[in-house]
Amino acid sequence: MTTTSAGLLLYRRLDGAIEVLIGHMGGPFWARKDTHGWSIPKGLYTDEEPLAAAEREFAEELGSPAPSGPAVALGSVRQSGGKTVTVFAREGDFDATSISSNEFELEWPRGSGRMRSFPEIDRAGWFSLDDAAAKLVKAQSVFLERLRAHLHPE
Repeated sequence: MTTTSAGLLLYRRLDGAIEVLIGHMGGPFWARKDTHGWSIPKGLYTDEEPLAAAEREFAEELGSPAPSGPAVALGSVRQSGGKTVTVFAREGDFDATSISSNEFELEWPRGSGRMRSFPEIDRAGWFSLDDAAAKLVKAQSVFLERLRAHLHPE
């Protein structure tokens, strides 16, 4: 069975440029990784419409609902681990400094028998499309190109 996730890529226009909101993945594996250690806020879903799941996951991972407004479907991509990710884009603003993410449990250190809680997203930030491409996990950068094409059709 294919694992499916849905995400919401928030963007804003600032001084004539486009910026996107992405989150740095939490937990010990990602703690010292900046390049390709960021993700579009997203999560798993089964019995929901993808956009509803994307909005729910945005609120869970960042601690507040996404700004309302029309959403643009940016399509789906299959990541290297086999998960299919569907992403929507929405224009809006959000205070990236005030996130409060849900948490997951992990045995850490590995083999210690101790379970610890870590935030799914430990920080968020606004980045230009080019800077975000260097930060996002590789499979998700295609959504930046799709957003660029949507905003600047040729």
